[in-house]
Amino acid sequence: MTFTKIASMILVAGATICTFTHCTSDAKDKNEKKGAKTTDSTAVEEEVNLRTPVDTAKYNELVKANANGDTTGKWPVKNQPIPLDGAILPFKRIVCYYGNLYSKKMGALGEYEPKTMLSMLDKEVAKWNKADPSTPVQPALHYIAVVAAGDPGKDGKYRNRMPFKHIDSVLNIAKMRKNMIVFLDIQVALSTIQAELPLLEKYLMMPNVHLGIDPEFSMKGGVLPGRKIGTYDASEINYVSGYLADLVKKHNLPPKVFVVHRFTKKMVTNSQNIKLRPEVQIVMHMDGWGEPDLKLGTYRHFIYGEPVQFTGFKLFYKNDLKKAPNRLMTPEELIKLKPRPVYIQYQ
Repeated sequence: MTFTKIASMILVAGATICTFTHCTSDAKDKNEKKGAKTTDSTAVEEEVNLRTPVDTAKYNELVKANANGDTTGKWPVKNQPIPLDGAILPFKRIVCYYGNLYSKKMGALGEYEPKTMLSMLDKEVAKWNKADPSTPVQPALHYIAVVAAGDPGKDGKYRNRMPFKHIDSVLNIAKMRKNMIVFLDIQVALSTIQAELPLLEKYLMMPNVHLGIDPEFSMKGGVLPGRKIGTYDASEINYVSGYLADLVKKHNLPPKVFVVHRFTKKMVTNSQNIKLRPEVQIVMHMDGWGEPDLKLGTYRHFIYGEPVQFTGFKLFYKNDLKKAPNRLMTPEELIKLKPRPVYIQYQ
């Protein structure tokens, strides 16, 4: 497939570029009001796996195995730190559902009522466990906690912060499955990651809560979300990983998994300058939709081609079916990739 065809995906590959306006404005900034509901972390901590010491030899063996025979020297990533005890990756593969409770158009998490949604996720988990029994699945929910919006809001930032009670609801849904983890995702729009990230700190202090950021909706120069694809620089990604690392050290937490969505080159600039830390495990996640050849080309150029640490791959229940062969890629296909993705997201 030609690079020209790959580049054409820019116009169609966004995870939510046609759906972000469906999040109701009733959610705006509710979590800033006094008396917002908080979550009792005690029960959460009881459900988190006991922190397993990291076997350095095993870690290196698995990292090399996930390179899947790559001979270019890109994979496995050189000089990466051994993570702190309790690290999820690469010992497990994360398989998650993505979405928002205000919208049925942004993913399975929000489209279906919790019991149905979790039953669907159970089936995907079973498929992955069957396809790659050597890598146990870690189930997860990936919730968009800050959503790019179609209207400016009171402060003109074109983003809606979800009320804390909705984040609490997602945490409670996660409790319906043993040791399920949760990701909180941030779409900053005209705000900044420096302004949005600290507002979620009380959740990120929990050992089972991790983070995702979406360059697609990180707008620069006043451009509105949805008008073009946004971007993060390595310096901004390093700010986030540094912030997470400080939380891990301060509160004696297991390493945080930090997902960065990507489907174009410009979505992440200076990726070679992204810092790796033992407290944080970075996943560069292929977030594009389309037919299998298009998705594989995007993965090859922008994920495989610019190594950071770990990789992810997204599957869209609806958008991936729009063009022939009108099907989702299978776990059996994805574990053949170089490197093998260790984070799988369904929308």
